[in-house]
Amino acid sequence: MRLFVTGGAGFIGSNFVRRTLAGGDDEVTVFDALTYAGNPANLADVEADVRFRFVKGDVVDRQAVTEAMAGHDAVVHFAAESHVDRSIASPDEFVRTNCAGTNVVCAVAERLGVGRVVHVSTDEVYGSIAEGSFTEADRLAPASPYSASKAGSDLIALSYAHTYGLPVVVTRSSNNFGPYQYPEKVIPLFVTNLLDGRSVPLYGDGGNVRDWCHVDDNCAAIDLVLRRGRAGEIYNIGAGNEITNLELTARLLALCDADDGMVERVSDRPGHDRRYSIDATRIRALGWEPRRHLDEGLAETVAWYRANRWWWEPLKKAASR
Repeated sequence: MRLFVTGGAGFIGSNFVRRTLAGGDDEVTVFDALTYAGNPANLADVEADVRFRFVKGDVVDRQAVTEAMAGHDAVVHFAAESHVDRSIASPDEFVRTNCAGTNVVCAVAERLGVGRVVHVSTDEVYGSIAEGSFTEADRLAPASPYSASKAGSDLIALSYAHTYGLPVVVTRSSNNFGPYQYPEKVIPLFVTNLLDGRSVPLYGDGGNVRDWCHVDDNCAAIDLVLRRGRAGEIYNIGAGNEITNLELTARLLALCDADDGMVERVSDRPGHDRRYSIDATRIRALGWEPRRHLDEGLAETVAWYRANRWWWEPLKKAASR
């Protein structure tokens, strides 16, 4: 199968590409604009593979998408702006990339007759839930410009399934972690700060709850949906690892040989959702289950950042300028 992977130089996308090339005979074209979180270094270990091709381009550029997508069997659409804090400061680019970009990708895929489009989304589109877990049938209640733009992109993608018959499937995963995650996100930010002997900023009372899914597990689920998911369906991908940010911080402190004195309490961000939780019954029925225990995955992740300063130090220096 020839796969067209948008945003394949980002965190989840590059892990998906690496997994795909290691596990079969599929060919992969990565289409990425290489904005601040799209990093060619994320793909350095696969660039020599004859089944891999890279095309620099923006998903809102219809001509570029059309030229690059032609001849592919399936699309896996990762390309998105994805940081809540950035979306609060600058919402326009989130709407542009996430909504307009998804529209272009789906429109081009429909016109070219692509056989499958996987639209990769997030559990944040559901909003916060005090008790229980969201199913795929629950209403969307996004609280930030980021999650609102992703909810919009989900609906755009699904509209192509209902109106044009484009074989779209949507995945909504819980918070991911693992190697190659840009160090603005909480786990790589905290780990790299602690490895440098710097404090970590904890929002509010630290009681916000997130379900943490290792990126390898999410990529396995996305691959399963690509090959066996039902067109027009949504699949929640949750690992059942719900902990508070305070508990997460304590685990990272221990793994980095640091203590509570390294925690700096900061004001909570606007509209900070209290708890995310999703029901993953549907994806489990396809045969998926998470393979990384949270503590094991966190230890592996800390070890990766400890061993790969060459990757993250330049990113943090560039961001501080």
